[in-house]
Order: sequence, then structure tokens, then C-alpha cells
Amino acid sequence: MTPHHQLGPVAVVTGAGSGIGRAVARLMLAEGYRVALAGRRGEQLLETAAGHAQALAVPCDVTVPDDVERLFTAALQRWGRVDVLFNNAGVFGPSAAVDEISLADWDATVAVNLTGFMLCAGAAVRVMKAQSPRGGRIINNGSIAAHSPRPRTVAYTVTKHAMTGLTKSIELDGRGFGITCGQIDIGNTATGLMETIGVGDGALQADGCRQVEPTFPVADAARAVLLMAGMPPSATVGSVLITAAGMPFIGRG
Repeated sequence: MTPHHQLGPVAVVTGAGSGIGRAVARLMLAEGYRVALAGRRGEQLLETAAGHAQALAVPCDVTVPDDVERLFTAALQRWGRVDVLFNNAGVFGPSAAVDEISLADWDATVAVNLTGFMLCAGAAVRVMKAQSPRGGRIINNGSIAAHSPRPRTVAYTVTKHAMTGLTKSIELDGRGFGITCGQIDIGNTATGLMETIGVGDGALQADGCRQVEPTFPVADAARAVLLMAGMPPSATVGSVLITAAGMPFIGRG
């Protein structure tokens, strides 16, 4: 039987049923990774996995602790270890200012974008500490909102700012166990999420106008994640900022 360490690395990708998560999962599979695909909709996970023998589809709601534990247990039972977690599942949340957002909408956004990331990272770290050889890498999907928000995105923006603190805390606490953590902040890659904020038809700007903004292919965002994932244990990429060329970000507004 071939030892686990002689096979491709094992990755867990959340939000793998669409968008950035699907693109990253498919690229990892093409590059020889063994990938556990997590997402709420099983049929979309199977579409991502189609044609790949080293894909494992695990329906999972990252806000439910038992689902998260089941996800990592499934990866361990299949492959015996986890080398990489791409913490990606997220929602944009409501279009609302702080005086308008309902508590229910706030809580729902925080549950996915922050608590879900914490639950998945916690499960990954427990696995990475216990496995042999020990260690692994966590990549958190942030956003350019972690640097500069769009108008009326208070819940999304706050969770993405919090992601930076989570990333740094994981990196620091994992140092003695061979566990590294980095954050990728992506701006305007062409996914369904961009349609929800109207980028194609004109996104709301800081001065109140709407402006059609450029986007870039999601495959290029996936290549940036793969670069982070593929670093040797002796090195880590702490942060990456990748945006569509020419988008109103630097000096926006």
C-alpha cells in the first residue's frame, strides 16, 4: 500500500460548490491534490468533483459544529491526514448601513463569515497537531473589504476585517506545531458574488454614483491560492492582495 506522504497533499476546501472555492478545488485536483469538497449543496459539490477520482464531496454547513467535525473526520478516514485548509465559504450579507441592518441579518453574516471560519480552522488545527508528520497550512479567504469597504456593507466588511485577526492568531498559535496561516484578499474576480453587488451593471461607489468595474478570471485567483498552498514547510505567504487591474480600490471614492 502506498504511504500517505507519497501521494498528493490532502486539502479541505469549503464553499467548493461554486465560485472561488470550485475554481480552487478543481485546480488543486488537476495538480495532484486529494481534495475534500465542502458546501451546503451536495449536487453542486458533485459537479465540482466530476471526473476526479481524488475528490470527496462532503455536504457541510460551516456554521454547524457537528457538520464541521464530520467533514474533517471524512477526510481523515479517506486519506489519513489534512495538509491544507482553504477556508472559503462565505456570504456577502445584506446591503445595509449600521443603523439599518437587522440583528438577524448581522448574526447570519457573522455566523458564516467569521464563526464558520473559526470552526473550520479549529478542526483543521486539531488534526494538524495530531497527525504525523505534524503540521499543515491554513489559507483564509478574506476580501479587499479587509482593507477598504464598499458603502452599505457593514456586516461583510466587519467580518473581513476580523479575518485578519483570526489569520494572525492562527499563525502565531500554530508556530510551535508546524502550522502556518495566510490570508488572500481578492477583489472583483468574476464569480456569481459579483452579480449580487452589481459590478457588471455598476457598483455603488463611495460618492453615491454607480460605476461599472473591471473583473478578472476566477482561474487566476485560484492560481494565487495554489501558490500559497504549495509553499514548502520552511516558508509561508502571510498575505496576498489580488484585484482586477484598474478597479477603483487604490484611491477609491
